[in-house]
Amino acid sequence: MTQNPLSAPARWSASLLRRDLNARAQHLALTGKLLHEQTTGSEPSIIFGRDEQAEQARHGNFHLASYTAICANSEWSRRLTKAHTAHRRVRARADWQWMELDCANSSDALLMNIFCHPDVFSNNRLNPTVANLLGIPSDTQPNFGIHPGVPLKKSTASRRKKATRSTQQKSTASIFNKPHVPTQPEEPDLLKDRTEIDLQLGNLFLEAKLTESNFQTASQRLIERYRDLETIFDIERLPKKTITSAPTHPPTEDFADLEEPTSTTSGTPTPARSRTVIQGYQLIRNVLAAFDSDASFCVLCDTRRHDLIETWYSILAAVHYPSFAWRLKLLTWQELNTALPEDLQNFLEAKYGILPA
Repeated sequence: MTQNPLSAPARWSASLLRRDLNARAQHLALTGKLLHEQTTGSEPSIIFGRDEQAEQARHGNFHLASYTAICANSEWSRRLTKAHTAHRRVRARADWQWMELDCANSSDALLMNIFCHPDVFSNNRLNPTVANLLGIPSDTQPNFGIHPGVPLKKSTASRRKKATRSTQQKSTASIFNKPHVPTQPEEPDLLKDRTEIDLQLGNLFLEAKLTESNFQTASQRLIERYRDLETIFDIERLPKKTITSAPTHPPTEDFADLEEPTSTTSGTPTPARSRTVIQGYQLIRNVLAAFDSDASFCVLCDTRRHDLIETWYSILAAVHYPSFAWRLKLLTWQELNTALPEDLQNFLEAKYGILPA
């Protein structure tokens, strides 16, 4: 049977979704007289600010009930001060250092709009419908922006330093004829990556995505730093892509790495350089963080972003640890929307174009 194309979700690029969300944000800002600015650049963004002049403090990027709850919780409100990586190069106003959650297309703001709403979480309890959808107990507490730590392999330098210290200790014991001098206990493996998890709900880690272009890429050498990589993943099956770029010189201060000038007598163009990178670097780190913490992991993204969904499934296909693979999940904002209160559903439709699945 041929599938009705109208029933299939549309494929949206990151750029198209950003433009749609900023158009929606601008409309809401103008009609609701919300404090906002627009950034400069090829893809301007709407930036909202806290409106202190209103009868009740409000922020255009948040549902009013969610924002009130955020401001009343010191742990949650601290999240509002998370600096945006682009605030120095893309300005809204000279006197306004905007934060990441001020941006109209912030996935972190969308996450807090949902899980800080009093009909989703209040009195230290999660809405039972939402809890059942996520497969977690109702008494689970939301923790935003945690850093569980992802164990890394000990570097060669670290192992060499430990071996040298051990040799020195033995030599000292021999000199003073004290063969039984106790040595210092072996240091624990404290090398850890500072990967951030957007939301922790008990033993469930969630990574929220909205208009991000991808899940980051990295060289295989960078990926191989992680202690449990081969335990969880078949490295050969991780998604890869080849990046081709014209040759570039290092900074002039680094004279040792300067290339020899290319001869121009033959008229042969300078060959391009290519390198292979692994896709989904952020997902790989998140999965390893969940494994080390004995937790589950869920990607939360928009059903219109088929590219992000396909990348996540390609990462899943490389997992070869059967008893852990079942803990890895995907949930879309549209699916989550079905479990939310009506006023929040209306807000998500107007601001993000997110409708119940």
